[in-house]
Amino acid sequence: MSNTTGPNNADETTVQDVAERLAAGERLFLLDVREPYEYAEAHIAGSALIPLGELSRRAAELPRDTPIIAVCRSGQRSGMATEALRRAGYDATNMGGGMIVWVRAGLPYESDE
Repeated sequence: MSNTTGPNNADETTVQDVAERLAAGERLFLLDVREPYEYAEAHIAGSALIPLGELSRRAAELPRDTPIIAVCRSGQRSGMATEALRRAGYDATNMGGGMIVWVRAGLPYESDE
């Protein structure tokens, strides 16, 4: 696994690492922190949508026993979410580059449109 220190000193991983971990069957909680319209355009199958602005009041929905991978459009909002989650004691990692890099890499995604 290739974690590095990313924005805001939050742990960060690559889209390739996330895709490999999912393909290997690793149990991950994919947390998409974008807005609903962004999620509808393209999201990773099985990801849960909790917009960044709702994260603090919906934190009880997050697992404490599963690694959380935070996802957004470019990695900025998910970096902020990761930092907040780690401060709250969650095992959270930011997916660097976000859905922009995921889609550009040709990795599978779903669309509600």
